[in-house]
Amino acid sequence: MVNEIFENTTSNMEKSIEALKRDFATLRTGKVTTSIVDNIKVDYYGTPTALNQVGNVIATDATTISITPWEKQLLGDIEKAIQEANIGVNPNNDGDFIKLFFPPMTSEQRTEIVKQAKGMVETAKIAIRNVRKDGNDKIKKLEKAKEISEDESKKAQEQIQKITDEHIAKIEEAFKVKEADILKV
Repeated sequence: MVNEIFENTTSNMEKSIEALKRDFATLRTGKVTTSIVDNIKVDYYGTPTALNQVGNVIATDATTISITPWEKQLLGDIEKAIQEANIGVNPNNDGDFIKLFFPPMTSEQRTEIVKQAKGMVETAKIAIRNVRKDGNDKIKKLEKAKEISEDESKKAQEQIQKITDEHIAKIEEAFKVKEADILKV
């Protein structure tokens, strides 16, 4: 019973870290990646569809993303979706494909993006702490129901704290890596 709680707690904390890494992927670093446009939805025959589902999205170099739609009539819709997404660049439509030219980031932009990353880290830490609270509550319920002793409850809660500390350390490490990537010129 207690081991099951540990497994669920660990699994849910891992999911929080994976969500943080997905969020980090949407942040711009010195080199442009296609993940910047991952959250952009295009109106595809009345259905909001991910940009990479209606065309080929590639980073042609460190500052340019090229989008080639599979259907030419989607060019206008893609251009509109990019403008509405407000990702900091205007799309250039040449009739066959759309190019996004990202200017080099200023130090102020880099600092601002690091702040965004810190906000994402705080959200992930809150999620981890909520998972810890859920695990501890389950342990306390077992103790109250006399399924485990008070000593076993204390040991289990200490183990959940250890799991929490490990995952918080993983989040901090992921942030250090991302911060270095963002600040690298």
